[in-house]
Amino acid sequence: MKFLSRLFNRRIDRRIADYQSELLETHYREVENMYAKMRAWRHDYRNHIQALKVLASNGDNEGLREYLDKLDTDLNTVDLVVKTGNAMADAILNSKISLAKSKGIEVVVDAQIPVKLKMSEIDLCRIIGNLFDNAIEASMELPAEKRLIRVYMDMKGTQLYISFTNFTAVGKRRKVGGLFKTTKGEGHGFGLVIMDAIVERLDGYLSRNSEDGAFTTEILIPQV
Repeated sequence: MKFLSRLFNRRIDRRIADYQSELLETHYREVENMYAKMRAWRHDYRNHIQALKVLASNGDNEGLREYLDKLDTDLNTVDLVVKTGNAMADAILNSKISLAKSKGIEVVVDAQIPVKLKMSEIDLCRIIGNLFDNAIEASMELPAEKRLIRVYMDMKGTQLYISFTNFTAVGKRRKVGGLFKTTKGEGHGFGLVIMDAIVERLDGYLSRNSEDGAFTTEILIPQV
């Protein structure tokens, strides 16, 4: 019986590890895609300047306005919406914000990280990525006009405080064995397990609260 229990636990651990690796790869791919767009825009910068000079020398004011409007639109797709002061937080937050907006989800962010974090960038990426993915998934069950994710990050003394709130379609969620029961597949459950394990390893605090129509996760992680 003990052998079967150990075998089962090893299989679960392996599946969580595989899910975690796949999730990290997805997060980094999203971040790299965002930076690739930024690099491409910078690469074309001189060409844009030359084109604008030609239009200006020809006195083509209408052409100048149209070209500048197009550049403004392009720049909005690559400019960092959120600048926290932490490069990894900026990268993962902005890539996820872009993903959420592409799905018709409004995102409100107030995030500042004015100090150098002692937690690893990988752990930070896992936490923010999982929180955002869960919020996006829950938001997609709502009509477009009700989709909203609120993100708050700041230092509270010597601890990093992270708060994610999203509206849900299921009302108040029930707890089973002290935990909120997920209505999603096993991947969603693994994401929660991974976050819990990271916060516990870092001697942090995690709270999940479900009120009618909204779900909030709050995390505190010591940085000393």
